[in-house]
Amino acid sequence: MTSAASKTGNWELVRRGIIDENTIFRLAISLCPAIAVTSTMRNGFLMGVAVLFVQVMVNVSISLMKGFIHPRIRLPIFMLVISGWVTITDMLMAALAPDAYRQMGLYIQLIVAFASILAGAEMFASKNSVVKSLFDGIGRGTGFLVALVIISAFRELLGKGAVLGVPVLGGARPLLIMVLPAGGFLSVGLLMALFNWADTRFLKKEKGR
Repeated sequence: MTSAASKTGNWELVRRGIIDENTIFRLAISLCPAIAVTSTMRNGFLMGVAVLFVQVMVNVSISLMKGFIHPRIRLPIFMLVISGWVTITDMLMAALAPDAYRQMGLYIQLIVAFASILAGAEMFASKNSVVKSLFDGIGRGTGFLVALVIISAFRELLGKGAVLGVPVLGGARPLLIMVLPAGGFLSVGLLMALFNWADTRFLKKEKGR
């Protein structure tokens, strides 16, 4: 893993995190916020930014500490670092966006249990340089952010007839189910299928050249 990553360009790591290893659409992990907080685009964006910040800071912290972490206790150390940055993010969100925090504060705290954050620390940051880990964190976090923005825009448009609270469907009647948990599952499934279909179609075109 280390040797392969060292040969991978920094921006390739970002692209891989956004597209090839997208947390929601490709790996299908850490789906809780994709269902729970994406009924509005604002909440989806804020949640994505929070995860991006935690992912980057955890990756950088673990990479800096990797030479001092004993392999037998690495997972508890990783979880301690993750919980520390989640606590900082939780406090920042409560101070800077209190209205949104009242709706999604619980899910901010649950970032500590996200498999995507721990996977970045265990599989990449603990084996690679700080710079590589930084770009890997940016890629993973941005991929998560992009996925949540797409899902929340889709749900808000169909479920409320609006985007960022601005009505865009005129007199059309919205599908209220799209802002309910069932609509969250449906939206993730549909968008995941569309994402994978587009990716497969692109690969077929590339092979046909």
